[in-house]
Amino acid sequence: MHIAEGFLPAAHCVAWYAIATPFVVHGARECIREARKSPENKMLLAAAGAFTFVLSAIKLPSVTGSSSHPTGTGAGAVLFRPPVMAFLGTVVLLFQALLLAHGGITTLGANVFSMAIAGPWIGYGAYRLLRRFGSSAAIFAAMFFANLSTYCVTSLQLALAHPDPASGFWGAAAKFLGIFAITQIPLAIAEGFLGVLLFRFLATVVRPQLETRGIVDPVVPATAKESADA
Repeated sequence: MHIAEGFLPAAHCVAWYAIATPFVVHGARECIREARKSPENKMLLAAAGAFTFVLSAIKLPSVTGSSSHPTGTGAGAVLFRPPVMAFLGTVVLLFQALLLAHGGITTLGANVFSMAIAGPWIGYGAYRLLRRFGSSAAIFAAMFFANLSTYCVTSLQLALAHPDPASGFWGAAAKFLGIFAITQIPLAIAEGFLGVLLFRFLATVVRPQLETRGIVDPVVPATAKESADA
């Protein structure tokens, strides 16, 4: 993730821009639609974008000079579904490229696809699959897989651009995945726990919005419980 300038051939940069653009345009429309629903949605959208920006700006050294990052995109995917994160993630990555030198402009399309498109969709899929086991397990899975899948996709993107002279694409993919796994798996686990804490906090301040979205179960009033018991 955050592939820097010069690491991808020009043709690859153009191709990833072309692939990512429809998702980003659709995501922008979804952001506008969600923002128009209520003032609370505007605040949650801002919180999801800020959480992604802060978390993905953290840079942890990996081996051979690379680095690992949290992503934070799983939270927004759970709150608003993955299309919204395509747009929010693009804004985050653009500002990071311009202000923090994390990633590049020519490689923005590739970074958007891995972190803002593939990661949120895979994380959201894990969330939906595990929702029956409780919200905490599902949120942990969303954050964990959104993070880890981002780096898996990035590894494949780099392997396409730099196949191994002897073993080709798959050999290069195995090397990139092995490099990232050393730091990324523990980081994804930590992000999963952070996501659970984040949603527990949100449940104390914006519980009605989470209930409306089916993220937490509605609180049953005490009188209703007593009537049911009777």
